[in-house]
This record gives sequence, structure tokens and C-alpha cells, in this order.
Amino acid sequence: MEPVKYSVGLDIGTTKIVAIIGKENEYGKIEVLGIGRSKSLGVHRGVVNNITQTITSIQQAVEEAEANSGLKISSVVVGIAGQHIRSLQHSDYITRSDSELVINEDDLDRLCNQVYKLIMLPGEEIIHVLPQEYKVDGQAEIKEPIGMYGGRLEANFHVVVGQVSSIKNVGRCIKSAGLDMGSITLEPLASANAVLSQEEKEAGVALIDIGGGTTDVAIFKDGIIRHTAVIPFGGNVITEDIKEGCSIIEKQAELLKIKFGSAWPGENKDNEIVSIPGLRGREPKEITLKNLSKIIHARVVEIVEQVYMEIKNYGHEDQKKKLIGGIVLTGGGSQLNHLKQLVEYITGMDTRIGYPNEHLAGDSDQDIASPLYATGVGLLMNAIEANAKKKAEKEEAEREEEIVSEQGNYEEATINAGAAKAIVKTERKSIFEKWSDKLKDFLDNAE
Repeated sequence: MEPVKYSVGLDIGTTKIVAIIGKENEYGKIEVLGIGRSKSLGVHRGVVNNITQTITSIQQAVEEAEANSGLKISSVVVGIAGQHIRSLQHSDYITRSDSELVINEDDLDRLCNQVYKLIMLPGEEIIHVLPQEYKVDGQAEIKEPIGMYGGRLEANFHVVVGQVSSIKNVGRCIKSAGLDMGSITLEPLASANAVLSQEEKEAGVALIDIGGGTTDVAIFKDGIIRHTAVIPFGGNVITEDIKEGCSIIEKQAELLKIKFGSAWPGENKDNEIVSIPGLRGREPKEITLKNLSKIIHARVVEIVEQVYMEIKNYGHEDQKKKLIGGIVLTGGGSQLNHLKQLVEYITGMDTRIGYPNEHLAGDSDQDIASPLYATGVGLLMNAIEANAKKKAEKEEAEREEEIVSEQGNYEEATINAGAAKAIVKTERKSIFEKWSDKLKDFLDNAE
């Protein structure tokens, strides 16, 4: 079977479900081929609580994306969030049988797989095992141990844990919608991939993805993920507060928030008033924008303070752990007026709004570069990466088979298999290297 040329990311959110189809272009950027979105019914605070409705919403989003792109979707990479997600630090080691051989991918896989066997609380399972730094024979702070000699390989891991039932429910929805689940990824990690630049991750940065039902936090320092958290509040609680505070229906509250909402009450004059039509011939309601922004402000402050607590838990106040890149806000909730200023005021950290255009091809549709789609774009990137890996592994296996079948002599075959691996590795050269090689050849021939 020919491996799929395009990949799909599916973001199952509390307010919307987005399916994005895309592929990598020749410059290593991501080209979006189609996008579908539907209103998310059956998801509450990032967790599926109504299977049937969620399946329908997924199918709607997928059908729209298929109609947009003219492609058929089979396998997807999904995101997971929700208040059941927690993360912990863990260190583990392996002893290598032969310290004369250099450390290779298999050693790292063995070490990671060992962490997956950790005993968790009942009903929990490990979603991600993310290595941070390695130690080889006691030598610390090694970012990339492959190719080094050593007998004992140690690493610190960032382990992300979630509830088995929630993960299974997501899997069930995907299956029932007629799709295969490629893999499952933590949503804050996906958003971070789409929005942050490498420099920011090095300098230290906190990504805050304010969704409808949850606010996801991912903290990076020295290019490594240091802390992840999911806070069970998002844009929906703000809408709820407006609904209660102004005695209006949810639809009107949502529109008010989007059109006139602000996180900073000082901005509005006392005499700015919005009139909202009453239900079934009742009197229209008049609401001052000052009151509206006071309601929003109170709730946003609560969310930001919880986020700031997570940043402090990570240890931002230590000189060595300081986040120089500050805060990046993304997700639908980041579009609230004056939110950036409020976050800077509460935390005292530099803040910017993150758009997922870091890795998108230049001619992408403007709509897709909205913070709304940060998670979707991140999941698509993960899907592309996973597909590339699968393809490389498949080619490698085919090559080894060919070599072994061609030569009866097994020893020679193993030597050549090693060479084949090297060939596959070199094939993954960056475009720039290929281009410079071509240029060299051209110059040599010109002489």
C-alpha cells in the first residue's frame, strides 16, 4: 500500500471540532489542503460526556474537510485535554550490555519504554513520556546521547498522565465516526508546536491556550518541555457569567462577549450602552459596556491567576528557571480585547498573542492563521511527522529484507543492513543540504 501523502489533525474541543487536512511542501512548510469545523456537542470541559453527539459533530467536521479538499480521510491524530490530565517528573536509567558500541535509537527507545511501565494510580494511563536531559555514565546535561560511548544511560522525563476512560471514550468516538486513530497528543503540546518559535522555547516561555472549556498551559525552557497543566476553565465560563449577570440567553451573551467584550473595565465610558432584544415581545434590555467588562474582568482575572500559579509551581521565580520569552496567549479566548494588557499587569511578564503561522506555507488562507486553529494546526504537524517516520521505517525494513534475500551470507547482510540504515538516514537530508550538494556538483562540472 502506498503511504498516504497527506495527514489529518482532529481537534475535539469543547466549543468546536476542527479537522484539518494538509501535507508538507518541498520547503518543509505545511500546506493546508482542506478544513472542516462543526459545533461541538457532547464535550464538556475538554472531556467527552455524550458519545452520540460527539460522533455526529466529528462526522460533520470530517465531511466538510473532505468536501473542501476532495480527499478521503481515514486516519487522524487527535488531541486530548481535560482536568484529569496531570504531569510528573521521573528519572530512570538502563545499563547497556556492551559499552564498546555507541548509544543508538534502540537504547533510547528501551529507556522510554521502561518509563511507560511505571505503576500509575488506578484508572490512569501514561499518554506521553518526554525525555528532558540525559546522563551518560554520570556526565550530566546531555541533550543528544546518540553516538556517544557509555555503559549507563540515564534520563529525566516529563511524564503526562490521563484518565483511561476519557482516552477510551475519545477513541470510541473516532472509531464510530468511521476513522482510525493514528495517535493521541496532549493539546497544549500540539498548540505549542504550532505557535512557538525555537528561540522562545530556548529562552523560556509559557504557552497559554484559552479554549472554550479548558485553558491549557505548556512551559518550555532550554528548548525542553518543563511543565504542562490543564485548567478546567475557559471562554465558556465567561459567557456563563455574562448570561447570569445580565439575565440574557447564551447566544446573546456569546455575541456580546465577542463584539463588545473587554478584559479591562477602565476602557469603557459610563454612557456606552448596548440594547438587547427581549424574548418573545418582552422589553429590550439595556446593558452598559462598563458592567459587561466588569463581569468579564472578574472571571478572566481568576483564570489568569490560576495560570500564574502553574507558572510559579514550575519555579519561574528561580533565577535559573526564569522565562525570558514571557507568555504567549493562543486559542479562541486569546482574542478578547485588552487581554494581553491584563495578563502583563497581573504577571509582570512580556506577553504576545500567538498565531499558528510559524510553520504554515506562505500562501495559506488567512482564516487558518487565527489563534482558534492553533491546536488543529499543531495536531496536523504531529500527524505529518508520524507519517514521515512510518514511511522511513517501512523503507528501512524493505531495504533490509531485500539485502538479506539477495545474499545468503548473513554476516555480509548485517553489514550491508547497517549501510542501508545509513542510506535512509542520509536521505533525510534537509532541503538546504540537497540544494548545496547540487550547487557543488554544478560548480565541479563547470570547471
